[in-house]
Amino acid sequence: MATKSRSRSSSSRSRSSRSRGRKSSRRKYSPSAGSDVKREMHEFKRGKLKSGRSGKTVKSRKQAIAIGLSEARRKGKKVPAKKSSGRSSSSHRKAA
Repeated sequence: MATKSRSRSSSSRSRSSRSRGRKSSRRKYSPSAGSDVKREMHEFKRGKLKSGRSGKTVKSRKQAIAIGLSEARRKGKKVPAKKSSGRSSSSHRKAA
């Protein structure tokens, strides 16, 4: 009997540690932003999605998603801000 009560307490402990990891339960992306990305992915899969000024056909899935998100941002939909590039200015100076 004593072993059963110990196993129950450990399972409840693991559940509480998982819930602590979340920041908040609110949506990061609006549903309408998701539909914009969905539309761009549809075009990408058909080979019809073109990128920016150059007008070249998009080959990358990630690029197609980025195009959809940027369009959603332009329309003012709820989308998190763009992350800065991985390369910082200080590391760029060291290389030069």
